[in-house]
Amino acid sequence: MNDMTPFVSKPKDWETDQEVRWCPGCGDYAILKAVQRTMPEIGGRPENTVFVSGIGCSSRFPYYMETYGFHTIHGRAPAVATGVKLANPELDVWIITGDGDALSIGGNHTMHLLRRNLDCQVLLFNNEIYGLTKGQYSPTSRIGTRTPSTPLGSVDRPANPCAFALGAGARFVARGIDVHKRLPEVLKAAHAHKGTGFVEIFQNCIVYNDDVFAPFTERANAAGAQLWCEQGKPLLFAGGAQGLALDTERLVLKVVDVVDGDWQAAGVLVHDVRNRTVAHLLVEMPFGAFPMALGVLFDDPAPTFESAVVEQNRQASLGKRPELQKLLSQGQTWQVDKQPHVI
Repeated sequence: MNDMTPFVSKPKDWETDQEVRWCPGCGDYAILKAVQRTMPEIGGRPENTVFVSGIGCSSRFPYYMETYGFHTIHGRAPAVATGVKLANPELDVWIITGDGDALSIGGNHTMHLLRRNLDCQVLLFNNEIYGLTKGQYSPTSRIGTRTPSTPLGSVDRPANPCAFALGAGARFVARGIDVHKRLPEVLKAAHAHKGTGFVEIFQNCIVYNDDVFAPFTERANAAGAQLWCEQGKPLLFAGGAQGLALDTERLVLKVVDVVDGDWQAAGVLVHDVRNRTVAHLLVEMPFGAFPMALGVLFDDPAPTFESAVVEQNRQASLGKRPELQKLLSQGQTWQVDKQPHVI
């Protein structure tokens, strides 16, 4: 028998013939391209891949990926994705959601997906607004945000997606930016993680919340406002001139200056993706006084939900033979002996 030639895909193989329909300039375009570039690099196969979405601008995503896909109902993508993974654990399942879809009506489903640790990737597009329904404030909108539903400014305290994920027991938490060149490496890290890979992606809504992330996404601000976390490397930013150290008296992070590149002398922490405590500190840092923490913030694998279900079913079936008739006949059954009387 001749050896089969391994399938090697190209980004074009992941594109459909559907017209991509988002607002011109929307950050979703950049995320779509990043995912399509990433799939060949992780050895993905379209016939083995499923994209599941809920409701919102981001939820058009499955139409544009040449894979299997489900465009489900508001907030329920995790439930559908769980069913897909349990039915066929070999499938590569991706969940596409937004800040409103995942953290409002879908908050309960998102929480249980994370604590169960289903082996899938969750890409949460966070634009801090309800874009599809014309600009109402969302669970992640900042205090004071003026929208059609909060004309005087929102008084809600915003949800922090990564803090929510860590609190729900997520084993992988990361952040990226829609147009940043390093987004694919974050996606690859999430895919390499065995379990639920939760990735918050800051996504610009050019119509209803334009430039809300500009203080740390604009090129002029990036160096001093972005902290890209890498395993085993010091938590440095501003071109290495500043870093994060631990205030041992108050047990909080603090910004320190680094002189002549000597970050050890400044007490700068080395990033350990398995340290959940530091991950909590990183995602809770108030932006402005601190940079925005990006990249892989936490990565500590644990047994997956579907592997436990499969093993439980295997144990339950040991020594048993499937007999349909016996199954149908057990318990209370009735047998009709006479023909029904017809009037």
